[in-house]
Amino acid sequence: MRDATWPRAHLHTRASIGPGRTRAARGPGNGMTGRRAGRKTRGMRERVEVSSGLVLRRWAPRDAAAVTTAFADPLMREQTGLPIGSPQNALRWIAERADEWEAGSAFSFSVVDGADTVLGQVSVGAVNRRHSVGWVSYWTTAAARGRGVASHACRALARWAFDEAELFRLELGHRVNNPGSCRVAHAAGFAVEGLQRQKLAYDGIRYDVECHARLATDPVPDPHPGPARFERGGLVLGSSDEFSTRACT
Repeated sequence: MRDATWPRAHLHTRASIGPGRTRAARGPGNGMTGRRAGRKTRGMRERVEVSSGLVLRRWAPRDAAAVTTAFADPLMREQTGLPIGSPQNALRWIAERADEWEAGSAFSFSVVDGADTVLGQVSVGAVNRRHSVGWVSYWTTAAARGRGVASHACRALARWAFDEAELFRLELGHRVNNPGSCRVAHAAGFAVEGLQRQKLAYDGIRYDVECHARLATDPVPDPHPGPARFERGGLVLGSSDEFSTRACT
């Protein structure tokens, strides 16, 4: 079941990956060569501890089993361009996230608990260095839904993107019939900016997309919004092309 879409630039990034690894030559529209982007990403924190007890950290090969399980969920299967049906596929997916990080085109974090159990992902992609803009997305595993994981993680990701990646504006969007994703956006401090009419088409039906954004100069959102309650079977979605727990849905 799908919900919203990645910006065109991020789709281009994934299309350039193919079955192997991403090119590090140039991120889509980010105005930086791979070498310059590599210098820019050095020194960025790769682990963020959240007051709620969650931790954001970079994906690692040891997460292959958790990634395989997460994408076995029917609601998650369309979250990637290529299916993830085996640990080998999962390792490829993890390697792609690493390549995007090194290229400076996207920064993806695994969201884990104190026992290092994978609960989901938060990511800022389609990074445009010229304008200091990024596109936020998120998803959570079936076991983690309805616990406020996406809200806390997305809020921490935004702070990281402003402080570490030196971005100024973060954007996300969601289908208007996905109130769960909308609540995550509000809890993370993303203000509503407008409506894109009938932007998405799934199964012959067109959907409006509500657009949100947060600026580095915006007020810090309440750090204790409480556990989120999500609809559609507890599914949270973020800024992406699918109905899963992504931001633009």
